[in-house]
Amino acid sequence: MIEGKITRISGPIVYAQGLDSCGLYDVVAVGEKKLIGEIIRQNKGNATIQVYEEDTGMYVGEKVTCTERPLSLRLGPGLVGNIYDGIQRPLQSMFEDNGVFLLPGKQTEPLDTEKKWHFDAYENIKTGATISKGMAIGTVKETESITQTIMISPSIRGTTLKTFKGSGDYTIGEVIGTTEFDEEICLSQYWPVRKPRPYAQKLAVTEPLVTGQRVIDVFFPLSKGGTAA
Repeated sequence: MIEGKITRISGPIVYAQGLDSCGLYDVVAVGEKKLIGEIIRQNKGNATIQVYEEDTGMYVGEKVTCTERPLSLRLGPGLVGNIYDGIQRPLQSMFEDNGVFLLPGKQTEPLDTEKKWHFDAYENIKTGATISKGMAIGTVKETESITQTIMISPSIRGTTLKTFKGSGDYTIGEVIGTTEFDEEICLSQYWPVRKPRPYAQKLAVTEPLVTGQRVIDVFFPLSKGGTAA
């Protein structure tokens, strides 16, 4: 972990020194409360940080710790049915722990790390099999109507499964396989929010999404597979 110190505070913008080896958009824990922030500018070791939580009471000289990785989301079984804020904090579980007000610096896992999910591996996926980025290796029945496909992360460099556990019940953090470079494969994976997910082909949308609400279907028509804001 790389550590620096706050030199100036201007609302949600914090300036710190000693973070010259950190990358642009790396996540940092700011101050004694370890508020989540992001480096938005680097200038000869002086970092400009955007703090995403209330920083009232913070003072010059407090410690800033760099995580050395960009702001990322954890993708995997358990996403469906959860409600998150903009930095993937699960609001329901935080409400159960702290009440209606979010405490600054309070962090919790976005996905349930203790729940076991049943993983059904594809028949052709086994130790020694050839793999590639984005390749599907099995499925997890997340709900009665939604089956999530478990894929090889696009960031994986390996092309061969050195080890593979196969079908079974696993938590999202358990290692179910490794590559020849000892890269770990789990049911979940982290992905930087600013980096688009790669895809082989973009499919055209042809079927409308009928909600049954006339005000939406008439004035804001949507298509299945499309997006809306």
